[in-house]
Amino acid sequence: MKKLHPQFVKDNTGKNLVILLQKEYNFILEELDELEDIRLYDKAKKRKQIFIDAADAFKEIEKKRKKHVSIKN
Repeated sequence: MKKLHPQFVKDNTGKNLVILLQKEYNFILEELDELEDIRLYDKAKKRKQIFIDAADAFKEIEKKRKKHVSIKN
């Protein structure tokens, strides 16, 4: 774990505030983003999944693309 150097202060109304170096704040944001990705991955892994061959997937995509393009014209 990266060592953080928070400073704790109170504002004019008495609320507690935390001051961090910007690089430490950015580090926390990156860690939270990675944690979100991990949670989404874990959630996706729990769902039942159906796999198809890549060639079949590309055929489906192309079929839908052509159908969509012909409707616009």
